Formats: sequence, structure tokens, C-alpha cells
Amino acid sequence: MRRLGKRLAVWAAWVGVLAAMAAALATRRGHIDQVHVVLPLLLVILAGSATEGRALGLVLAAEAAVLVDYVFQPPYDTLTVAKPLDWVVLVAFFVTAGVATQLLEVARAEATAARRRADEVGELAGVGAEALGVGEADAAVRAVAAAFARTLALDGCAISDAAGAPLAATGHVPSGAGAPAAGLRAALAAAPADVVVPLRTSGRVVGALRLARAGGVRADASRLAFLEALAHYAALAAERVRLVAEAERAEALREADRMKDQLLAAVSHDLRTPLTTIKALAHDSARRGDANAAVIEEQADRLTRIVADLLDLSRARAGGVVVHPELNTAEDVVGALRRQVAGVLGAGPQPRPLVVDLPVDDPPLAGTFDFVATLRILGNLVENANKYAASGAPVELAAYAADGALVFEVRDRGPGVPAGERERIFTPFYRGAGAPADVGGAGLGLATARALAEAQGGTLAYAAREGGGSVFVLRLPGAAVGTSRGTTRSCGHSRGPPRSRG
Repeated sequence: MRRLGKRLAVWAAWVGVLAAMAAALATRRGHIDQVHVVLPLLLVILAGSATEGRALGLVLAAEAAVLVDYVFQPPYDTLTVAKPLDWVVLVAFFVTAGVATQLLEVARAEATAARRRADEVGELAGVGAEALGVGEADAAVRAVAAAFARTLALDGCAISDAAGAPLAATGHVPSGAGAPAAGLRAALAAAPADVVVPLRTSGRVVGALRLARAGGVRADASRLAFLEALAHYAALAAERVRLVAEAERAEALREADRMKDQLLAAVSHDLRTPLTTIKALAHDSARRGDANAAVIEEQADRLTRIVADLLDLSRARAGGVVVHPELNTAEDVVGALRRQVAGVLGAGPQPRPLVVDLPVDDPPLAGTFDFVATLRILGNLVENANKYAASGAPVELAAYAADGALVFEVRDRGPGVPAGERERIFTPFYRGAGAPADVGGAGLGLATARALAEAQGGTLAYAAREGGGSVFVLRLPGAAVGTSRGTTRSCGHSRGPPRSRG
């Protein structure tokens, strides 16, 4: 009401200014032409129109036409138009004033639109910087919500993630919400009091935008593009919040993993000394005839292997495994393996044979690998096969050259590994869903074996065995060695897997 009163006062002032201008010119109406009168009046009309808009301009134009007729056209001081030419002057003056007022209104509207577009560009630049990387992710969501509230004069605006959890809210948003609309344009078409719009990026819904206004959420067509750009930034901001949360979770997991490795390394290192002492005491007791000493020594050896796996695995994960690859033959490492696993394979009530398929051609199979680390890998694979193979069934070991690599295969006729677990079995402490409870071990052997293989530039993989069972394939860098006849033969010359395997 106060605004209307102020506006009427301004209108009255301009009507008075026009009348005063006419009165001032009237003192000389006998000496000046009508053309000289209409020009000053037209200036007043344009000034009033520039101040208060087209409506006041048209009112002043009508008032000026009446004043010209009443004051400056004979007969004076009457509203009578005596000559046809006077009609031409009045109509031309009114049309000219009306067109000038209209053109001024168009210019004003264009200037207002340009200022608004400049404001929108500035708003989008600020919100875009917030949404795409400057500042905190939560602040970006709040900035977009505040921009919506300012632009649409909302009572409240809220942004939530894809699961419905609130990310940011400003003002009052009533409880409850209707079904999300298909898009912002469609949602605003009916000017509802509560608008819910899904936020999408890369074709995926990442959150929801809710707009609330008691009198209805309205926007003219010229602002829809700006509002859609804001909605796009809202989607980017919501996605950024999700990515930041995932990155924080991943960092927390990495830190927990690092601390776990440090703890395992420390505990494993501290366990080695007492285990060595226990084994030595058990050995002395066994020499004195203590029947239980052999069991103690066997269990100490088992714990020592687990501790060694823990140490190697923690070092590998920390990048601290030191290997010394050098030229070695498959025959030497297989011979050492036979001696190492003889006790393990022969310990049960039914000894399990180790069937070796190793070519005896000249030159021998050779590779560039760390002898001790490779012996650990093959030992772990044979012990793993011994746990799962059928009672009495042999564990098979084959070696051959293929594609420049020295390849070892450890095979068994056990139950095999389901397709979904063939990579997970190399995860530390992983136990398959079908693994027997009394199989023993801590789930470290395969993880340690793969870590040692990769530390040497090799690979360790699982393959299902034809006819049932498992095949673990260890590939190490091959090497060229001289023959007894003075020529050189390389593992790059593929001999292929022996026909007897499988």
C-alpha cells in the first residue's frame, strides 16, 4: 500500500511538471508556433516514462495533447478543434509520444534483461566454482540451495542424495513430499506449492531437489534455462559429496589396512624368536626320548611357516620384499622342493606321492628367479594341494617353457574352486565357502605365493583342471642357457606343457 501511494505521488508530480511547462509556454503562446510547444512537452513525457514506465508516459502524452488543444490552438482555452490541420498536429503529437514511450519501454526491458542475465552468469559462475571443486563439497550443495531460494523467492529449498538423506536445506521445507516430477520445466508449469525434481548426471539419478513456496513456485519462461543450469549444478554438487565420502572411506580403509600390516609385521617378527627356542628345546627333548617332543617340533614348524608367510606378505604389501633373481634351473628348485615337502606329504596315515613331470633334455630348463622365494611359492602350492586333494591322490608338479617364461604347474584332483572365488583365494585370510573347517592354515599361503611371484616379475594364477581339480600356474622369467654342444637354448623356445598333465 505504501508503495502504491508513493507511486501515485510520483505520477502526480510528473502531471504537475507537464502542466507547469505548458503554463510557462502559455505566457508566450501568441508569439510561438505549436511545433515549438510540443517539443518541450515531449521531453517531459519521455523523462516521466523513463522514470515510471510506459503507463505514465501514455498518461502524460494524453495530458499533453489536451493541453496543446486547450492552451495553444485557437480558439484558446477551449477543447474545440477548429481546423483539420490542428487534428493532424494533435494526432501526430500523441502517436509520436506513444511510440517514443514504447521504444523507451523496450529499451528499459532489454536493459533489465541484460542486467539479470549478467547477474545469472555471475551466480552460475559462483555456484559452478563451488560445485566443481572450490571449497568444501557440503558448502557447494548449500550454495546451490541458497541460489534457488533467492531466485524463486522460496520459503525453503532442500537437496538430498539418491538414498533420500539430506545434504543441504535453507528456509522452511514442510514435511512430506509428493512424487518427483519428470523435470524442472514440467514441475513449474502448474506452479505448485511443493516441487520435487530428481537430480541427474550422466543419465543417473544422484539426488532430489525440493522447492517450497506457499503461493506456488513460479518462474517465467526467460528464467527456466537459468534454473535448469542451477539444477545441473545441484546434481554435480550432490555427486561431488558422494565421491568425497567414498574417497574418505577408501582412505580410512587404506589407513586401517596399513596399520594392520604394521601390526602383523611386528607380531610376526616378535614370534620368531620364541618359536625358534621352542623348536630347539623340542629337538633336545626328542633326542632324550620324549615321545611328545616330535609333535611339539611339528607344531612349531607349522607356526614358523605361518609366521614366515605373515612376514613375507606384510613386506610385499609394504613394497619391502627383497628378492635376488639369478640364473637357476628348474631341476634344482624341484629337487629342493621334494626334500622340503617330504615330511608334509608323508605325515598323514596315507602318504601322498608327489609326481613330478620335468623334462631332462639338454640344456636344462632355466629361469631368472630368486631360488628361496620360488621354493617358498612351490612349497605353499604343494601344501595347499595336499589339504584339498582326495585321500591318497597324488599332487602333480610339472615344469616347462612357454613364450619366454619358465612355467611351473601344481595340480590336484580336489574339489576345485568355484568361478566366483578364483581371484579371491589369493586374498589374505580368505577361506572359501566350501572349505572344510579342519583344513588348517590361516589363509595366507596363496596370498604370500602370489606376492612373491609378482616381486620377481612373475605371475601366479588359478585354472580349473580338466576332469576336476585345480591347477596353479606359476610363470617366472625364462633364461637362455648353453647346451653341452656349445649352442644356446632359450626358454623362449616353447616346449609346451607335457602331454601327461590333466
